[in-house]
Amino acid sequence: MYAIVEDGGRQYKVQEGQFVNLDYRDIPSGEKIELDRVLAVSGDDTLKIGKPTVDGASVSAEVVGLEMGEKVYIQKLRRRKNSRRRTGHRQMFTRVKIEKIGV
Repeated sequence: MYAIVEDGGRQYKVQEGQFVNLDYRDIPSGEKIELDRVLAVSGDDTLKIGKPTVDGASVSAEVVGLEMGEKVYIQKLRRRKNSRRRTGHRQMFTRVKIEKIGV
């Protein structure tokens, strides 16, 4: 069984027991969150597709903790000016474990 949920403008295909990195939220570890924007739910051999969301469907998840993404380097170069700049950025994510997909 899997579901397709929308969070923060992105769509995720999730299954029970799976770990997912969502956009950063200031929520402590161990808290439960509900993802109620469920776009599709696949059961045993059925598929429910919402218009735009499936009525009564929700996905419950538990916050595991915060996680940092990979470092992205930004380089700027002005040719013939001897001007170079290199900076980096690491995005923060909230890591959650999908507990239950309710229909």
